[in-house]
Amino acid sequence: MSDPMPVIDDLREESEELDRLVAGLPPQRWSLATPAPGWTVAHQIAHLAWTDRSALLAVTDADGFRTLVEKALAAPDSFVDEGAEEGAGLPPGELLARWRDGRTALEEALRAAPPKARFPWYGPPMSAASMATARLMETWAHGQDVADALGVVRPPTDRLRHVARLGVRTRDFAYGVHGLTPPADPFRVELRAPSGDLWTYGPEDAAQRVTGPALDFCLLITQRAHRTDLDLRADGPDADRWLDIAQAFAGPPGSGRPPKDSAS
Repeated sequence: MSDPMPVIDDLREESEELDRLVAGLPPQRWSLATPAPGWTVAHQIAHLAWTDRSALLAVTDADGFRTLVEKALAAPDSFVDEGAEEGAGLPPGELLARWRDGRTALEEALRAAPPKARFPWYGPPMSAASMATARLMETWAHGQDVADALGVVRPPTDRLRHVARLGVRTRDFAYGVHGLTPPADPFRVELRAPSGDLWTYGPEDAAQRVTGPALDFCLLITQRAHRTDLDLRADGPDADRWLDIAQAFAGPPGSGRPPKDSAS
């Protein structure tokens, strides 16, 4: 069974890095548009705060979380945006405090969870390690939107190993949400970590392969950059198709980002 503590530690560090990016912003900078259409910096932080509260409910109050799921099913196209919109309307200091309080409470709940516990979510039930991994992925991805809006280049860290692993594990999910049958055989994925290490997944002799920088792979699977702007190589038609549809986040297929040379 996977020990959740390392990924919980990394989730805290990822959140603190984003916190440092926004904590000193003057109020008007919270209104900057991010690459997500209609979302400002405030919307990005509000979404993280909202999702942390949802995750906390899943870990501590299964009945309360089921009520939240019912609301989501009643408004599947607007539920996420409504949660972000509500928080984005708060004064920046209040929004920041809400995000801090929520993520701290979630961290404490995940650390205290029984080793074999499984928690309800919008997809399959999740372990504490899986829940922390999903929250880290979202924190990093939405943090990228904030960094892009502010014109900041964030040095990648090896915390991306959690995001990369999630991207590999969600290969079949990406095919499924596009109405496609996943390939029967596993792929080989080889990624160069920010530290210079090589992260590998799948059998070494697999016919279908994906190689490249871990940062680029994580930008792809979170749909924060277009494939044509990334240094990823696919060997084999199935691997090539995957790089066109990959997504590590739950929900319907995302529209992704346009290529840089076509962005207005």
